[in-house]
Amino acid sequence: AENPAEVERFKGGEKKLTGFFVGQVMKKSRGKANPGLVNQLLVRALE
Repeated sequence: AENPAEVERFKGGEKKLTGFFVGQVMKKSRGKANPGLVNQLLVRALE
């Protein structure tokens, strides 16, 4: 939970934040994660 404010904004309806979260995962994985899969998993986890 490094970005709790963004999670709350996402849950409040700001779905465009998925790009922000995918970017954070890509940064942490140094570009090794599959962005499409990350996006799907994040949407499931945050809804």
